[in-house]
Amino acid sequence: MRKKWFAGLAVGLTALFSLSAQAETPKTLNVDYAYYSPTSLVVKKFGWLEDEFKSDGTEINWVLSLGSNRALEYLNSGSVHFGSTAGLSAVLAKANGAPIKTVYVYSQPEWTALVVPEGSAINSIEGLKGKKVAATKGTDPYLFLLRALQSKGLTKRDVNIINLQHPDGRTALVRGDVDAWAGLDPHMAAAQLQDNARLIYRNISFNTYGFLNVNESFLKEHPEAVRRVISVYEQAREWVLNNPDEAAEILAEAANLPVDVARLQLTERTILNQPLPSQQHIDDLTGAAPILAAEGLVRPGADVSSAITSLIDTTFAASVIRKDTTVAER
Repeated sequence: MRKKWFAGLAVGLTALFSLSAQAETPKTLNVDYAYYSPTSLVVKKFGWLEDEFKSDGTEINWVLSLGSNRALEYLNSGSVHFGSTAGLSAVLAKANGAPIKTVYVYSQPEWTALVVPEGSAINSIEGLKGKKVAATKGTDPYLFLLRALQSKGLTKRDVNIINLQHPDGRTALVRGDVDAWAGLDPHMAAAQLQDNARLIYRNISFNTYGFLNVNESFLKEHPEAVRRVISVYEQAREWVLNNPDEAAEILAEAANLPVDVARLQLTERTILNQPLPSQQHIDDLTGAAPILAAEGLVRPGADVSSAITSLIDTTFAASVIRKDTTVAER
């Protein structure tokens, strides 16, 4: 009788663990890719997520994000489980109630600056007063513009901000529809090399990190899947570091840009050696956060500091990333 009982218990536990494993692995995985996230392009190009989840029968769906605002819309609606955004954009969304967590840092970029067209007489932030400036609201370039203006005692009311998606901002700049543009790579690099546009203001400390964010409900239901996705992104990060020329070709092909444009973005304006979310990121974002309240971008009563600490989750990446990974200093 005891043997039958133990045998029954073993069968029951096996079935329980099997059901648990099935519940843990999602049937579909919706992931964004973005031209401002070269590692996402590498993952997509080589089909590494498809390989990782092949034995589970998980279908991988790729969704293009043209900016942080789009990625956050997709995360909020559940259209994607993983979305690529700028750090401060993620904080803004979190402070306004978005159900997201940051689980990985895909880059420390200098992906935005203030850009004017060839022949422009504008040479400074102050020169933008009263001018039309293209920017994508809710993204790092938009927040970069606000911080740049604030540094000179100006606000968004001192300029005429034209809300355009990043590619359209470049087009408007070249056509002369706007006087300046808060640019984003690779479109900004293309404007420099192909249109002779000039960067009139650069400040890497006003560029926030590239965050890989996860929908909170997905994170709760599928924590192991999140770890596996991070491991694939980590594989891509190391591959890009070891194969910069090939990575530039992949970016150029995906974004339909010349290789020299992609190379400028990757080799001169992208740092890939601090993938683990950490206190450094919390501190940097805390220093940047006042612009959100000052410009009335967060809802009344929102606790931005609390939003930052609740946004960043270090546990998942810490279980994946090698301990000897270099951490860059600003």
